[in-house]
Amino acid sequence: MEQNKNKTQKIIIEKYSSIANRDLPTGCCAGSGCCGSSVTVGITEAALRNGYSKEDLLSVPAEANMGLGCGNPLAIAAIREGEIVLDLGSGGGFDCFLAEKMAGKDGYVIGVDMTPEMVLLARENAEKMGYTNVEFRLGEIEHLSVADGSVDVIISNCVINLSQSKDQVFAEAYRVLKPGGRLSISDIVATAELPEEIKKDPDLLTGCIAGAEQADTIRDLLQRVGFKNIRLTPKDNSKEILKSWVPGSNVEDYVASFLIEAVKE
Repeated sequence: MEQNKNKTQKIIIEKYSSIANRDLPTGCCAGSGCCGSSVTVGITEAALRNGYSKEDLLSVPAEANMGLGCGNPLAIAAIREGEIVLDLGSGGGFDCFLAEKMAGKDGYVIGVDMTPEMVLLARENAEKMGYTNVEFRLGEIEHLSVADGSVDVIISNCVINLSQSKDQVFAEAYRVLKPGGRLSISDIVATAELPEEIKKDPDLLTGCIAGAEQADTIRDLLQRVGFKNIRLTPKDNSKEILKSWVPGSNVEDYVASFLIEAVKE
């Protein structure tokens, strides 16, 4: 089992390393030729579909917006000035830079990503913008290098579905949150039993589909580690998002984009 986890993790790292290096089309999608501005919708259109505004896109380095994600966790995070924000799977830093504007100069934003090339890209983007209160750390979201009870808000955009140990991700999230801290994430959730051909497709795994868990399972995992006030809400335009990832397929019959919220009391 551990060998399979390591193999899967290696595949995921290779995929997102290639995206960071611009060796693959950007965009959170399933197939190597199914997405990117040259094939389906452009990166800007993908971000707008996910729930970001044109103002959001203009306020961060263009290289940070890679078209990744299945929603906008910042829309539900309600980040306040002075808060400490943690982004699980921060990629090129897109959500971190938007969170910094909400947290202000007295706030602090930490991005964690297991792909070295993504962390390097995010750090370069932060340097371009002159941010002094945004930090990017190389690491796994199952084993966070973040102190206990130190974070006000955790955000994540279409990343936790990639983890082979989602229970450990939620346990770590609970550990690092302060009492009263919030979990505000966007992710892909299974709405029906996934066929074996989907589960075993490596493109659908790295494309944020094959690793999706059902809503009841996610709710149970969150409750087990102590989260309260759990809410899972499907996005109104979920089918539109998923159809743009894998044109001509029917993956939208099995998964959907959800906003997931929970609180550590």
